[in-house]
Amino acid sequence: MDWDLKEELRDCLVAAAPYGGPIALLRNPWRKEKAASVRPVLEIYSASGMPLASLLWKSGPVVSLGWSAEEELLCVQEDGVVLVYGLHGDFRRHFSMGNEVLQNRVLDARIFHTEFGSGVAILTGAHRFTLSANVGDLKLRRMPEVPGLQSAPSCWTTLCQDRVAHILLAVGPDLYLLDHAACSSVTPPGLAPGVSSFLQMAVSFTYRHLALFTDTGYIWMGTASLKEKLCEFNCNIRAPPKQMVWCSRPRSKERAVVVAWERRLMVVGDAPESIQFVLDEDSYLVPELDGVRIFSRSTHEFLHEVPVASEEIFKIASMAPGALLLEAQKEYEKESQKADEYLREIQELGQLTQAVQQCIEAAGHEHRPDMQKSLLRAASFGKCFLDRFPPDSFVRMCQDLRVLNAVRDYHIGIPLTYSQYKQLTIQVLLDRLVLRRLYPLAIQICEYLRLPEVQGVSRILAHWACYKVQQKDVSDEDVARAINQKLGDTPGVSYSDIAARAYGCGRTELAIKLLEYEPRSGEQVPLLLKMKRSKLALSKAIESGDTDLVFTVLLHLKNELNRGDFFMTLRNQPMALSLYRQRIEGRVAALQTAADAFYKAKNEFAAKATEDQMRLLRLQRRLEDELGGRFLDLSLHDTVTTLILGGHNKRAEQLARDFRIPDKRLWWLKLTALADLEDWEELEKFSKSKKSPIGYLPFVEICMKQHNKYEAKKYTSRVGPEQKVKALLLVGDVAQAADVAIEHRNEAELSLVLSHCTGATDGATADKIQRARAQAQKK
Repeated sequence: MDWDLKEELRDCLVAAAPYGGPIALLRNPWRKEKAASVRPVLEIYSASGMPLASLLWKSGPVVSLGWSAEEELLCVQEDGVVLVYGLHGDFRRHFSMGNEVLQNRVLDARIFHTEFGSGVAILTGAHRFTLSANVGDLKLRRMPEVPGLQSAPSCWTTLCQDRVAHILLAVGPDLYLLDHAACSSVTPPGLAPGVSSFLQMAVSFTYRHLALFTDTGYIWMGTASLKEKLCEFNCNIRAPPKQMVWCSRPRSKERAVVVAWERRLMVVGDAPESIQFVLDEDSYLVPELDGVRIFSRSTHEFLHEVPVASEEIFKIASMAPGALLLEAQKEYEKESQKADEYLREIQELGQLTQAVQQCIEAAGHEHRPDMQKSLLRAASFGKCFLDRFPPDSFVRMCQDLRVLNAVRDYHIGIPLTYSQYKQLTIQVLLDRLVLRRLYPLAIQICEYLRLPEVQGVSRILAHWACYKVQQKDVSDEDVARAINQKLGDTPGVSYSDIAARAYGCGRTELAIKLLEYEPRSGEQVPLLLKMKRSKLALSKAIESGDTDLVFTVLLHLKNELNRGDFFMTLRNQPMALSLYRQRIEGRVAALQTAADAFYKAKNEFAAKATEDQMRLLRLQRRLEDELGGRFLDLSLHDTVTTLILGGHNKRAEQLARDFRIPDKRLWWLKLTALADLEDWEELEKFSKSKKSPIGYLPFVEICMKQHNKYEAKKYTSRVGPEQKVKALLLVGDVAQAADVAIEHRNEAELSLVLSHCTGATDGATADKIQRARAQAQKK
């Protein structure tokens, strides 16, 4: 490690981002009375210990640190405020976890990742949990109370099941699972007896597996759903570990957990023995997709399962085709006839293609360039004796390894493995290089891989320009000129995007200067409107000659200005005034001409449809005048939906009557709109307004689509008998669905319920169905 730490890691709050990401350290003086007057320093390093940022902490006490998926540092304070910093220590934003958290303070916090983004879970001083599954779109959820909980749980973690975040916590010998609706007690299957407390728990990188460390020294490993046990291991140590994390490769059948104490590291799995290491100094574990990073004050290591291809080639006395090919290539370099003997042996077995593939795959998992080259030379040697071996995999691996070796260099400090690189994708890696302001390397990689302009060099240059606009010590004129000289008319570069970044940094005048270089008026005008430069936007729109663009600005001005100021502005722009007066009338007149032509042609359907469109246009114009907002050119259904979303339910119903929208269609529109608004109270009132013409299964389906099982359950009792089973299965009530299917004596429904029975928890239900089937067959 390149850093020179003066404190032990145990004296700091530590957070390390996955995928070879950065490390944040915050010395924690709030726990040390002797250092209470000393302000802590927040330090950010690359994975190799190269300093990226250092700043004096001037805010409140921090309880936890964590990195988001976008490599933003989240600092959770004791008062429930979360401060967000960039990789270089630049403050981005802050948000609060709610008044209840503020009043009761934060005892503990977790940063977790889901498919929706990065989330924060909080344990308060009142022993209640609050979480947000996505800090980018903050929606706070107060989790249910745990009955009788008087003190902090001995351990807890976040789980992600069915695309919903849950809390799993341990209180004495009991485990509780909290979702947004209920607190339920859970029991790990096959847990060894005598457990009086759970001391540590760990969820795997993919949230599929869970490990529990008990006070008896046993480590239980199973699925995160707590429905299946994988194995259990007795480590004969009852002291609580400092850390416990999963260590497994994607698609591997091996499952292992790494447990760390003060100076001991233990790897356990379903084998009868463990692997143990002695730690020379205080270390920190970082779970990864395919292993565990372990860093201390002096070193940074990677512990992982040996890949299959590497094991086959390098194990002692291996006769795998890849091992023989590697030996053949080495003997060939020595000009030895043994090379021919090894090669003939592989060819006689018909395994030369497999040997080449093994060497290519093994090269990807090697970190030392000399070993990579040795294996790739062997693969290249073997290819010479194959007639039709496709070169793509070999070429791609050479390219991937050159990229990986470049970013693994300690000056760059992103020690990605091949598996992580493939999961991350080249685009995300380029984004991370840009985030570190390593523009030359990012551009070299783009050129080497021959990426399209929009995905590669142009995109990176645009990021560079966005970084330049943040340099406030340089004048607006100089920054705009430097950006234009560097970018010119590079394809794929949007000056409007760069101008938007300048505006976001508070440099409005710079944004306007940059927009002068934007050749597309359609990109200039929206940003000018956002910057409250409406008159300039109108001038640009008129210069473009695009009537649609002019009309967009007119609508914006109409909503922004009072009636007098609006027409005063139009008087200075005759073209805009004329367009405003003529546009709707002109379109209505054209439609009337079309309707007359249809009547002459005796096409009454088309004539009636055209007249309806004229009525709709006039109505939409009236709605814009009375309600504001954008209605013109929306379809009839979209107009109804927009009215519902705006809370104008009576107008929506009147519109439906005027245009004779069928009841079924109107109910679908209103159901979808209210669900999108998450206005569950109004949705329930609507469902009770009269008998639903579409039934009540759509209510269940739409609630579940919005991930709200609590609301969905309200409607299952109202679903008709023919759809009852489907509704109950949608909300996860397998047992009741089975009862209904048995009552109906419907074989298709019984089969459907049986297909939803999984694991030990549904075993009784499955048996019940089988008994019902057997009785039916006897009859």
